[in-house]
Amino acid sequence: MSDSLPLCPECSSEHAYEMGALLVCPMCGHEWSPENAGDQADSADAERVVKDAVGNVLADGDTVVVTTTIKVKGSPAGIKAGTKVRGIRLIAPVNGHDIDCKVPGIGAMLLKSSLVKKA
Repeated sequence: MSDSLPLCPECSSEHAYEMGALLVCPMCGHEWSPENAGDQADSADAERVVKDAVGNVLADGDTVVVTTTIKVKGSPAGIKAGTKVRGIRLIAPVNGHDIDCKVPGIGAMLLKSSLVKKA
């Protein structure tokens, strides 16, 4: 077993281990071949398309509307359905959240694309 194994391409965990001809991540359960580990990460970013709740393709700088009320820790009201969020930024998914934005009245947040629709 080699001393320096690559990070998991799905969750970036450093705890990957070899199992036969594959590498396995115990954190997310992802399995991949070590020969094309770099190719998978590059192609995943290039092919990644983020869609909203109704299937519209989102891009950086778009304006979206929240479709359902979202509870937010530390906020008594949360984010109400119909709240317009301007100037979103698409990011690599973090626990399913793939939109970075500033919500009016709340501040900087990460949102899931499945909870918004393009305005």
